[in-house]
Amino acid sequence: MARLAGQIDVSKNEAILDAAIEVMAERGLGASMDEIARRAGVSKQTIYNHYGSKAELARAMSERRAHEVSAVLAAPGAVDRPEEALAAYARLLMHAVLNTRGMAVYRMAMLSAPELPDVARAIYEAGPKASRQHLADFLSLENAAGRLDAPDPLEAAEFFAGMVLGRYQTPNLLGIPIHLDDAEIDRVAKEATARFMRAYAP
Repeated sequence: MARLAGQIDVSKNEAILDAAIEVMAERGLGASMDEIARRAGVSKQTIYNHYGSKAELARAMSERRAHEVSAVLAAPGAVDRPEEALAAYARLLMHAVLNTRGMAVYRMAMLSAPELPDVARAIYEAGPKASRQHLADFLSLENAAGRLDAPDPLEAAEFFAGMVLGRYQTPNLLGIPIHLDDAEIDRVAKEATARFMRAYAP
């Protein structure tokens, strides 16, 4: 099927998003679109044709990460096994916050936010905010099924993310790396999930 005007193939789109993360992690939200295009191997016009603005490019970049973390909540059977689904979400959330390049983007976004508030807002709304909303929607389904009793699903989602990220997010934002192996990440994810399930047991 022919692509519509402004559409690009998947591999080219992934190359643009990868390049955007790489360049913004190095240079902040004010990173040159010319440099992003050069590293992606496309023209700057191709990026603008597809995304329209740097804010929309940043939004797409964050949407991809949020989807990577939240997709487990929409997997077949996830709502029937909330403890497994929440633990899987927690593991992915921890991997995201321990990812050096990903956290560098957030660090640079915080520094650049006063000068480029539209780009910073796009990153927040399409990333952390959307991820928490996906979790809140999942918790609403668990409420309806009688497996949880969370009167405010969005607040409960924030509490859960807070337990998971806890003492790991701030050091990484400050450029102080925290190294956890898969076994330790799994332990934290399961412990946070077990505590959460007990706290919101019906």
